[in-house]
Amino acid sequence: MIPIAAEAQLKNLLAEDLGFCDITSHLLGEEKGSSHIIAKEDCILSGLAHVKYLFELRGLHVTLFFKDGAKAKKGDTILEVSGLYRNMFEVERTALNLLTRMSGIATETNKLTKKVKKVNPSCRVAATRKTVLRLFDKEAVITGGGDPHRFRLDDMVLLKDNHIKILGIEEALKRAKEVSFSKKVEIEVSEKEDAVKAVEYGADIVMLDNMTPEEVKNTVKTVKKINKNTIIEASGGITEETIQAYAEAGVDIISLGYITHSVKAVNMSLEVSL
Repeated sequence: MIPIAAEAQLKNLLAEDLGFCDITSHLLGEEKGSSHIIAKEDCILSGLAHVKYLFELRGLHVTLFFKDGAKAKKGDTILEVSGLYRNMFEVERTALNLLTRMSGIATETNKLTKKVKKVNPSCRVAATRKTVLRLFDKEAVITGGGDPHRFRLDDMVLLKDNHIKILGIEEALKRAKEVSFSKKVEIEVSEKEDAVKAVEYGADIVMLDNMTPEEVKNTVKTVKKINKNTIIEASGGITEETIQAYAEAGVDIISLGYITHSVKAVNMSLEVSL
């Protein structure tokens, strides 16, 4: 079962590519058979239920050989699809685009999570709202062992630099606390002094943006002395090469935009079985 919101988006993705019909594959007439999606490199799989749904929209039968979150190796057969070839090829590119993107995100997230857990078992890798296919990108992050962070703007209050420029830290947090008892309040800062102010004025989460690992480490120590329950997030320009240094600094969350906006899709192909 996939979410209703996902169903609507999947139908739109397929309709966008298909148009009125695939005028090339229509030439195949009533020819039937089967095809397989093959992994061309090792990866963590994500998006299989969505791909199955896409093929089934065109009356095709799908057999999955893996589950989301499983590790596939180069050469593994991920799934089999059978039915009319023309319908198969109508779905092929939409299905592969989604599966390879989601698996790429899950694979990268899984790799980063393992690196972080080695040095800070309680630290979590999180995504941002810098996404392309929001619902599917966030799901892939979860599949890879990461945290989705905010799905939407109404999930929690996140005071960023422009909000603070207009209102200031104290007034921004005062207004944020009046939004709802059910919503956490996070504030973005780039200096230790502002992090201290944020905690003193009641922020639930403090995001340390574009600070060095050493600056983050010093800030974490100070903030936790004031309130050990404050959640501290590091963000801004963090890469695979630097992520462990930020984890070692003692933060609770490390968020990275690139795992959804710049990640490399996994290489897969659909191959006809004759």
